[in-house]
Amino acid sequence: MNADVLDKLKILAESAKYDVSCSSSGTNRSNQKGGLGNTVGGWGICHSFAEDGRCISLLKIMLTNHCIYDCAYCINRRSNDLRRATLSVSELVGLTIEFYRRNYIEGLFLSSGVVRNPDYTMERLVRVAKDLRLVHHFNGYIHLKSIPGASRELVNEAGLYADRLSVNVEIPNEESLKRLAPEKDFKSVFQPMRYIQQGVLENSEERKKFRYAPRFAPAGQSTQMIVGATPETDKDILHLSSALYERPSMKRVYYSGYVSVNTYDTRLPALKQPPLVRENRLYQADWLMRFYQFKVDEIVNDAYPDLDLELDPKLSWALRHPEQFPVDVNKADYEMLLRVPGIGVKSAKLIVASRRYGRLGSYQLKKIGIVMKKAQYFITCNELSVRTVNEMAPQVMRQLLAPSPRKKIDERQLQLTFADE
Repeated sequence: MNADVLDKLKILAESAKYDVSCSSSGTNRSNQKGGLGNTVGGWGICHSFAEDGRCISLLKIMLTNHCIYDCAYCINRRSNDLRRATLSVSELVGLTIEFYRRNYIEGLFLSSGVVRNPDYTMERLVRVAKDLRLVHHFNGYIHLKSIPGASRELVNEAGLYADRLSVNVEIPNEESLKRLAPEKDFKSVFQPMRYIQQGVLENSEERKKFRYAPRFAPAGQSTQMIVGATPETDKDILHLSSALYERPSMKRVYYSGYVSVNTYDTRLPALKQPPLVRENRLYQADWLMRFYQFKVDEIVNDAYPDLDLELDPKLSWALRHPEQFPVDVNKADYEMLLRVPGIGVKSAKLIVASRRYGRLGSYQLKKIGIVMKKAQYFITCNELSVRTVNEMAPQVMRQLLAPSPRKKIDERQLQLTFADE
């Protein structure tokens, strides 16, 4: 590997680090005779996850960090004075193959700045994936960033070679997007999303008729939103995420805490550090929508437009709705068990299955894996004697369960509190 390519690699890998939407999931393609790699890799540098949950490593890189756009929040914006580099298609393909042969990586996450126009850039991204698949018979995971504004023909071709395609929404409100990225609009973002969705649905129908028809983006699509660069509330962000999840091909929405990389731009907030706690709460709320049957209006609404930074969204909801508790774990249905703090999807299923053979007590619940430190205040079972959420003052529950650095009350103080009520 020559020094020029290594220098480009250093620049472009650094430029790609702010894109977080690179999870590998939902596809499983094994190696074939004469092929190279597979999507279910072994152990290595943990950048992503395979369908079965194992960590796999990805070469995360940009084709170029040159860009015709001047987005206020982007390190690679046109007006920034930074080192620029561009890899040719053959150089990037060679890097991927060489890194794979050295066992550094098991897949590729490829994005790019926009040069000339969206179609020119997209065509080069497609060529990389196409050469890897057809020339080198690479069977590893490939995630391509679809360029906003790219034509349907190129997006459709990309879906034939990539496992996952993604288009970043970036800013959850079009007015804010136009203010920070004047050359972009929601149409240029959502149009490629629709192309990907149509391709996935058409391919699904085709494969019903022709078993060996080539698959189109088998891992679906994802997107990313920047959190904290604009004044949108968590309610605004989660309503958009909920609408995106209604699309059958949308697998993940990623949330990226805004990093102040262009401090000179007065359109951006002056942050000392990224809003990582808020980012984490959004991921937890996203999880509730996807796996715990929560509606977005139950998590955030006009009265509570932002997530509680001290409590996770599920616990926050439970404390706002004490009338729903306590829940009898030996009688409650699966949907209600999912709403109990400390009970996850797996443990809720185990409760439903286990109580067919006898009544469950605290010992059995601990063995199942319930987090009793939280759940004990929201459930009843055979022998639990702890006071429930309905019998405690809200501020006491909050002090008891909030994982904040301030001093928490102990059980003795709690008993004195009850005695004073």
